[in-house]
Amino acid sequence: MIKAQRIWGLSLLVLLTLGLGACAGNRSMAAQQVDKVDTQTQPADAVAVDVSYTLETSTGAHGLVFMGSGGDIDGIVNPTLTAQPGDTIEITVINGDGVLHDLTIDEFGVTTGEMTEKGLQKTVRFTVGEAGSFVYYCAVPGHRQAGMFGTLTVGDVAAAPAVGTDIVHNPADIPQPVGARPPQTVQVALEAKEVTGQLADGVTYSYFTFNGTVPGPLVGVRVGDTVEVKLANAADSQFSHSIDLHAVTGPGGGAVFTETLPGEESAFTFKALAEGIYVYHCATPSVPHHITNGMYGLILVEPEEGLAPVDHEYYVMQGELYTAQPYGTTGHLDFSADKLSHETPEYYVFNGADGALTKEGNTLTAQVGETVRIFFGVGGSNKTSSFHVIGEIFDRVYTFGSLLSEPLTNVQTVTVPPGGAVMVEFQVDVPGRYLLVDHALSRTERGLVGYLVVDGPEQPEIFYQGMASP
Repeated sequence: MIKAQRIWGLSLLVLLTLGLGACAGNRSMAAQQVDKVDTQTQPADAVAVDVSYTLETSTGAHGLVFMGSGGDIDGIVNPTLTAQPGDTIEITVINGDGVLHDLTIDEFGVTTGEMTEKGLQKTVRFTVGEAGSFVYYCAVPGHRQAGMFGTLTVGDVAAAPAVGTDIVHNPADIPQPVGARPPQTVQVALEAKEVTGQLADGVTYSYFTFNGTVPGPLVGVRVGDTVEVKLANAADSQFSHSIDLHAVTGPGGGAVFTETLPGEESAFTFKALAEGIYVYHCATPSVPHHITNGMYGLILVEPEEGLAPVDHEYYVMQGELYTAQPYGTTGHLDFSADKLSHETPEYYVFNGADGALTKEGNTLTAQVGETVRIFFGVGGSNKTSSFHVIGEIFDRVYTFGSLLSEPLTNVQTVTVPPGGAVMVEFQVDVPGRYLLVDHALSRTERGLVGYLVVDGPEQPEIFYQGMASP
């Protein structure tokens, strides 16, 4: 993956736009907190310490992080801290930037409390029991999402095996542009597959998918093409499935001909009459149940002359999941029909999973000066998106997926309804890591964030830290 040079400011606006934070847990074990100005001064009643670490908060070139100080972790960003079962651990945190921070470890009820004064030091001491892997993080809203977290490993912890299938559709996995060519017959083969997928680390969910991913594949055709659609339903499915393509002119968008039982196939043919970007989805009752579980995608009907070339094209769709268990619960989560009917999702997702487009291999990437095109849609089934890329301005926006309309220019945020789509284009001018969000920003706390990583030389004539004049 391309490594990016990231530029971070200290203003309140930047801290807010980086995302809204996670709450500390409510589990508690005995932990001792000591405010310290001099780390060499130990309180008289200090317990024996088996292992100690010092971390310093930073909002510098690495972003919002904990920086290791001293010993083997010196200079390491968000270092992994280690201990053995039964050890008493001491962690000293130094506020290195004068910004509000804390350090929290939910499983042990550990927190330093808020630290605002630059140079202030606080120490926590606690004893660990069984082996395991635990997250230490800053619980100030937005800071964990911005990168302020690390791992405390107790004992010999083997990597947890993946318990769910990777259902995330890589945003770069799209067909080649159709371009300028005569109309022809195009065959589209889709399979309805029900899979236990990885929703988050240690969390699985029973997804409904087209071709095993969320969203399903981006289908590309040209206006005037004759499109033959074949839908197969996997033999091990528990439900009947179908497909409704919004690019279709005809009853049900094809759903009336594709209601398909497990182990069976169906087909229909349509003529692509109108250019645009259109959503497709399962239309089997309960329709919102099948959609929210992942059965949605986009079909691009290119104009006769094709689309103008760009350096990178990406495919991103937003959805929401209604789980019976609260957000952050580990294990296998169940679908809640009650939460769906009340439109109260626990998860908001890009491409199917919590933070899917922040993971290595799934981030959007580009070089300074290159042009980026994003085909963006909302599967839903209920929530409208206010799509925004923090730190960028859309040069051209083709609203509602209308490719023949004159594009809007210099757009900050675009509204996309459920069952709707948009095409945005922009040039990236400054290196760094940019966040894809729904500007209903509390949704970042429930998994809805992605990364666009831009590599290349700094551009001080456009953006730099500091004042323009002394």
